[in-house]
Formats: sequence, C-alpha cells, structure tokens
Amino acid sequence: MDKRPRPLVMLQDCYFLILTDLSPGAFLIFLSCGLCRHKNKDADFLAICKKLDVTDVVCDHAWRLWEMLKFVDGVGYSFQDTKKKHWGVCLFIAATDLGVRTFTLTEVQKAVDLNQKQFFDLLKNMDVNVDTISTKVNAVMTRLEKKYDVLQALFQRFEKTCCKVYADTSSQFIGLSLLFVTLFFSLFLFCTGKVLQVEEDLVISFQLLMCVLDFYIKRCPATMLQQPYKTVVSALSGSPPTRTSRRNQGRAKPRPLKEDHKLLEILCKENDCSMEEVKHVYLTSFSAFLDSMKLSGSRDLPEEDILDKQYEELYLKSKDFDARLFLDNDETLQMNKTDLPRSSGGFMLYSFGLFRVAMLSIHQLKVILSSASGQPSDTLNTFFKNCTVDPSEEITNRVEHLGKAFSQRFAECVGQQCVEIGCQRFSLGVRLYYRVMESILKSEEKRLSVQNFSILLNNSTFHISLLACALEVVMATYGGNMQETDLSFPWILDVFQLSAFDFYKVVESFIKAEPSLSRDIIKHLERCEHLIMESIAWRGDSPLFELLSQSQDEEDPVGQAEPPSTLNQPLQHNHTAADLYLSPLRPSSRIGPLDFHSSPLSQTSVQSFRCTKSISLSLFYRKVYRLAYLRLNMLCTLLLKDHPDLEPIIWTLLQHTLRHEYELMKDRHLDQLMMSAMYAICKVKNIDLRFKTIVTAYKSLPNTNQETFKRVLIREGQYDSIIVFYNLVFMQKLKTKILQYTSPLPPTLSPIPQIPCSPYKYPSSPLQVPGSNNVYISPLKNSRLSPGVMTPRSRLVKCIPGFTSDKFQKINEMVSSSDWSLKRSFDQGSTPKPLKRLRFDMDGQDESTVLCSGSTRTLMQEQKLKDSAHSAKGEQP
Repeated sequence: MDKRPRPLVMLQDCYFLILTDLSPGAFLIFLSCGLCRHKNKDADFLAICKKLDVTDVVCDHAWRLWEMLKFVDGVGYSFQDTKKKHWGVCLFIAATDLGVRTFTLTEVQKAVDLNQKQFFDLLKNMDVNVDTISTKVNAVMTRLEKKYDVLQALFQRFEKTCCKVYADTSSQFIGLSLLFVTLFFSLFLFCTGKVLQVEEDLVISFQLLMCVLDFYIKRCPATMLQQPYKTVVSALSGSPPTRTSRRNQGRAKPRPLKEDHKLLEILCKENDCSMEEVKHVYLTSFSAFLDSMKLSGSRDLPEEDILDKQYEELYLKSKDFDARLFLDNDETLQMNKTDLPRSSGGFMLYSFGLFRVAMLSIHQLKVILSSASGQPSDTLNTFFKNCTVDPSEEITNRVEHLGKAFSQRFAECVGQQCVEIGCQRFSLGVRLYYRVMESILKSEEKRLSVQNFSILLNNSTFHISLLACALEVVMATYGGNMQETDLSFPWILDVFQLSAFDFYKVVESFIKAEPSLSRDIIKHLERCEHLIMESIAWRGDSPLFELLSQSQDEEDPVGQAEPPSTLNQPLQHNHTAADLYLSPLRPSSRIGPLDFHSSPLSQTSVQSFRCTKSISLSLFYRKVYRLAYLRLNMLCTLLLKDHPDLEPIIWTLLQHTLRHEYELMKDRHLDQLMMSAMYAICKVKNIDLRFKTIVTAYKSLPNTNQETFKRVLIREGQYDSIIVFYNLVFMQKLKTKILQYTSPLPPTLSPIPQIPCSPYKYPSSPLQVPGSNNVYISPLKNSRLSPGVMTPRSRLVKCIPGFTSDKFQKINEMVSSSDWSLKRSFDQGSTPKPLKRLRFDMDGQDESTVLCSGSTRTLMQEQKLKDSAHSAKGEQP
C-alpha cells in the first residue's frame, strides 16, 4: 500500500490530509480551522474574510465583535439590513487591534460597499453601542479621517486650478489629456508620500501641490493654456530653433527649462498663498524630490507605469485609502449629500473654505509680524542694558540652541526634507517672541515704575516658556482647523523639555500682551491651558508635585490658595508672568497670591499669606477648581437632573481629593477623579447609576478622549479601565471619606464656584443688543489686511435677499444711536414683525461658505458683476 500522503482535499473551503499506514483503518488530520472553527459563522462573512485574506485569529475576533453588536441591549435585529457593512468595520477593528491588517482601507470598503463617511460613522456608532474602539484603533481612525479631509480638499483645489489653467473648460477636463491629469495628481500623491511623514499637513501638502502644478504646466504645450499661463510658458520655451538647429534637431538634446518662478508666482496669487513660502518649499523639499526622480532641469515627464507602480507601493505599505480613485470619482471616496456642511452649500465650497481660512490665518500672522524683527529691538536692548546682569548674550545663545533642536525635531515628525521649513517657522516664532517680550516689559515698567528686570530677564524658564508659546501660536496657525497631529500641543513642550506647569505661567500674559491675536488662536491657547490643568501638569516628573511637597509644612496650603469665600466669585487677579515666574521669591511687600480686595480676610492673615504662599500654585489651583466644577456641572446636568442635591456633595468630595489627596492625580486625568467621585457618591446614596452610563455621558462632553476612561494608571507600569481604577485605587484611598457622607453629620459642603467664563477677551466677540434676545452685533475692527492686498477673496461676502445698501446704513445708524425709536423708522414706521433668529457669520468665515438658494444666488451673482465693474474702474474694495 502506498504510504505517501495523498493530495489536499478541499470541501467547502475546509482542508484535510488523508493519511494511511500499515495499521488498520485511516484517520483524518485537520489542517485548517474551516469546518469546525468557522461552523457557526455566516457563509457571506467567511467569503469576505477570504476575499480580504484575513487570518483565522482576525476572523474569530471580528465575529466576536459582531456577536456583541448583534445582541447588545436587544437591538441587534436593526443591524440585519446592514450586517455586511458592519462585518467590514468589525474586520477593520480586529485587524488593526491585532496588528495584522492584510488589506487596505479601500479594499475593505469595496468588499462591503462603504464610502469613507459611512465607514467612519459606522465605526463610531459601534463604539457607542458596544464600546469596541481601542485607543489604537481610535488613533488610526483619527489619522485616516484627517488624511481624507486634506486630500479631498487638495483634489478639489487641483480641479479648480486646472479649469483655470487650460483653454477648453466647457467640461472639466476636455482639451486636457487624461494622461496629463493622471500624471499630475499621481506625481503629487507620490511626492507627499515621499517628502512628508505626516501627509495630513494641509499647508505643506498644498504648497507641494503648487510646486507640482508649476512643474507640469511648464511642460505643457502653450496652445493648451489660458492666459496668463500661456504667455509665461511661451517665454520659457524660448525662441524657435535656428536653421542649424533644425538640421540637427534629431540629434540635439532638449534644451533644459530656465529656472524661473513667474509661473509659481501666478499660481500662488491665484490661490491666495505666500509666494515666499512656496518658493522656499520648491527650492528645498521639492527640488530634492525631483533630484531623486532624476527630473530636475529636464523637460521629460515621469513615465506613467513607473509612477503608478511607485505610488502603489506606498499605498499598499500604508494600508490607507487609494487616493488615485479621486480621479475616477470613485464612490468609496465620496461624501453623502446629506453629510455636506449646511453652511457651505456643498463639499467643494467647504474644501475651499479650509484653504481660505488657513491661508488667511497665515497672512494675518505675517501682518502682525511685519514690523517685528528676528533680533531684539532697540527698546528691548535698552531693557537688557538696564539689567544688573545683561542677559543679551545668553538670550541669543539660547535662541540659537533651541532653533537647532526645533528644526531637527520638526524634520523628524514631518520629513527629513522639511528641515528648512522648520527653520522658517522657527524664525516666525522668534519674531513673535521678541515682540511679545517687549510688550510684557513695557507693561511691567508701567505697572511697577521700574526699569531693572534683571531677575526676570535672566530667568531661563521664563524665556523658554515665552518662546514655546510664540512657536505654539505659529504651529497652530499653520495647522489650521484640522484635527490633532503629531505636531499638536504639547509637542513643543517635549521639544524644549519644558514642564507644562512652567508653560502655563506665561499663557495669560502672552494673550494680554498681544491684542492682535485672532479669536481662534486665543481659543487654542486657552485649550492648551485646559490640557495642562487636566492632565499634563500632573505628570510624575512635574515640578508641581515638588512645590506641593514643599508646602506641606504650611497649614492647608492649597485650600488657603482658594478660600471658600472666593470660590463663588469670578476669577479675578492682577498677577503677571513676572509674578508667577519669580514666585515664591517675590518680596512680601508685593502683591500676594490672592485677590484680597474680594476676600473678607483679616489684615493679619493677608500678611501671612503674602509671606509664604506661592502665587503660581495658588492661581493654578484656583483655575483647576473652576475647570473641575465646570466639567462636573456639565456631567451632572446630563445624568442627575432628578437629584440636584447630589452635585454639591460630589463637588465637595472632588475638591477634597484635589486638595488633600493630590497624589491621586499623578500621571492621571482630572476627569478620572471626577467620574470616580460621581460614582462613589451615587453608590453610597443608593442612586442607580452605572459606570457605563457615566462613561457614555462623558463621551458627549466637549474635548474628551476615550483613553481617559479606557487607560487609567493603576500602579506603576500597569493600566486598566476606570472601573478597575475606582475599585483598586480611588475607593481604597477615600473609603473612609466617602462613607462619611452616609452619616447623620456629613462633612461640610464646599461652596459651589461660579461657572467660569473665559478670562480672555476675544476680538470681535458678538454683543447682545439691549432689549433683544435674538440680535447680536460684532464691533467693527480695522482689517489686518492693508487696502493694497484686499481682494474679493479676502473679504467677506454677505447675501441677504431684499436688503439694499441704504437699509444696511439704517441698521448701522440704529445700532450706533441711543435712540431706539429708530428701530421702528427702519421699516417706515410700520409695526415690526416678528423675525426668525438670524445666524450671523463669525469673524474669519470664508465667503465661500455663504448659503445661497434660489433668488439669493442670482442676487449674489449680480453683486459680483457690479464689484467687477467697480474694480475695472480702479476703485478699491
């Protein structure tokens, strides 16, 4: 009998190997998990797994996720119509979690017929229902969402620009060969993939798009182009060949293109971006890329097959979506019409708005810095010379050293070919640093009537914090309104090895010293401050704990920093960065750590506070208390409407924890203690509130992260969910205190703080019109754009049907006048009719986001024609 193994036999995708030997009978060896392992799985699900070539482990994990989803809270039957789509999402989650993804995002989308928006929505909804998204999956999803937003917007800009460049625009790309279109966008995709490690960087990607357009347009026949591109390309091509050159034309090499940036200048002007910055990117990053492709100075175009293969390798390596499908208008990369932003009238307008806001923000920053220098001004040098110890040399050396560190780390995050871009952004930050430093010193001179700031100006931490804050403004400006990236705060703290507690000291003074900052930047810095108070300042190596430890000998150091009598008062203080950085070294005759005029404390206790307390610690805790209560109040509003008496008790426990058990905050998040305090009080008060319910409500709060409740420090090196933290850490530490709230004599309740308002004044904040609930106005401010650079693109376009210029003038007169009878004269004396709530545009909104419909669109077109006619007559906008 033949003892050799027989061939594999496949039965319904199940593999067996039949062996025989001299012993009686035969036995079967199971080689694949097919029949037994997958017998309970749907055949269609297994077919999708086979198509995506997933492993058995991923298949099992994905099916378990589906089973959890199908039977959660008895609502699983509602998923039957979309079960294949959910299977695709389950496979993505399982493969990402296990780190063995064998398919790209595009492949799984096509396998289950999902577009980008549907895919991300299903994934998020599954997390709400069964809490399936790990922090790893969430990070991947966030990056993919941002990358999609950026590339979608870039492609829309690419289409719009091509329609303006090429002569035949009767249809979007008629008159332009499909080969050129494919090569254009494919080279751009390959370029961003090779140059950038962070493809979600909108500004640098956009600048590279301008470079690629310049590269291709120069190589197009001039007859294909519209003006002014046709003239520029014709000039670059040079004069017709001579008779001699015609005879040798077959043997002669093509003349290399001239190094000319006139075309790039036109593209930048058309797209409202900085020619200086794009040229810088061209000469550094893009030129290096062309060298690597052997295309520098040549008229040759890259071969389509080679370029397609190179991008294919990048796409398969990243396992993201195939951005080439934008060219095919592929459904997987489209948004649902119902998902378009309502204020934009369509995604194309939304995409253009992204660019307009980003470019305008950058331009505004450069206008602010137009009079600033990269070196200390004469005024600053005077301050330096007035110091007991001149800090000039140390400041210069420090800036140079930090500049090298910044550029190196920037290149590591963005791409090694972007070192020069990092240097350019650092130089902007330095100019803002010197400008704000001068403003702070002038303010201190006026406040204190002194000119010698030797101690402050020789404080290294102050300078590093001030420079870090200036650079954070620059990075936020270039980051636009997109989601977080690797360069987002607190990246700059890590670069400069600066503690968050030290950085917080300068934020408020920075904002007050630079009144030209935009509303978005001020809100961003305030958000940075909140992040510091929530968690970053509480990291294990933070100087905050050393300061708290040093204060242990004092009686109730933190509590006295926020006496009960001031908790329910607005947070007001007159401390500056100088106070905070020199605290607690400030002499006792200076202003103490509290706003004493609002506190009914005795003069004796006031003097003692002035002598011993740290101003920076006092103010920090006051802000932390108010932020903590704001978050708690929002959560109680969602969960405990029927038990309003519990909120003061929960707040008392939370404040006690922050004041006396602050070690619980080490390497943890403020919200972790807040949720634990809520659960503890509800437990002892016999209120049925599960942790799952608290977490679900918490996820609806602004600026939350699932890592806050999914990954909590238990002990050194060990992390687990928040319920494990509560049982093993929080409850063990505070059990005695928690049980006190069940006794007949519970602890005295802490006063409820006033809901905090932002201490910063936003430019052009809407103000309510007296006597009206629905009408708000914004103060008119001088434009940061000079008349010479104002264009229809940089101005806001408002379109309200039926309103003429004289009616707007009357509105202005009504608002400016104290005689409110003008309200009736506006409508020629008739009784005013009730109006619907008007939605006013916020400062900085792009004109492309105006909502037009029906006759409104016609009115806007007519207005544009009138504006064009005025411009032709030489009138300024």
